[in-house]
Amino acid sequence: MQYREIVAVTGLGGLFQLLATKSDGAIVRSLADNTTKFIPSRLHNVTPLDSIEIYTTGNNVRLHEVLQQMKEQTTARPDAKKGSVDSIRAYFKEVFPTMDEERVYSSDMKKMLKWYEILDGAKLLDFSAITAEAESETDTAMPAEGDAQMSEHEKGADVKQLSLIEEGEEKPAKKARAKKAAASDASGEEKPAKKTAARKKADDSEEDGEAPKKTAKAKKKDAE
Repeated sequence: MQYREIVAVTGLGGLFQLLATKSDGAIVRSLADNTTKFIPSRLHNVTPLDSIEIYTTGNNVRLHEVLQQMKEQTTARPDAKKGSVDSIRAYFKEVFPTMDEERVYSSDMKKMLKWYEILDGAKLLDFSAITAEAESETDTAMPAEGDAQMSEHEKGADVKQLSLIEEGEEKPAKKARAKKAAASDASGEEKPAKKTAARKKADDSEEDGEAPKKTAKAKKKDAE
């Protein structure tokens, strides 16, 4: 059993080892009593501890980094259940000073204390392999990591840029409406032109028809 196999399940206390995943859930084993159970995905969310990040005043850190600091410190850990909120916050402020106290709630700190006790009992507080792997990836893939950081920066810039684009899109919309209005004006101008043409045609037809009518009347008068 390894740290990366350990998960937390919403709605259930304690920690579990992830044994298998299915389309409709997961099979886990409790670290407390070794019982195995099926966790339906429609009722619970399964979160690997290795994927959890903790807010700090700088870049976020993985949960195991905080647990490692807790392991290295000689400061007495407060009781997660009986310890006061002030004592728990004071403990983490000493153990991990860069932790963001505004975004990391007291309930999260209590949960970390509980998880630490469970992991310690299961002898899963050895993060040397994870740390060595992270350092190896950093040494061998510095450009890639730099690109990833730049990508994250660009994502933030894209969000701002999108808002600017959205604001800028109003102007083309106004132009489109202006063009539409111009088109309607142009169509409005065409209608009088058509009416003028129709009137001219009617006048021409009337002029063409007057002569025969007069001629007919004249013939009728002669016949009389």
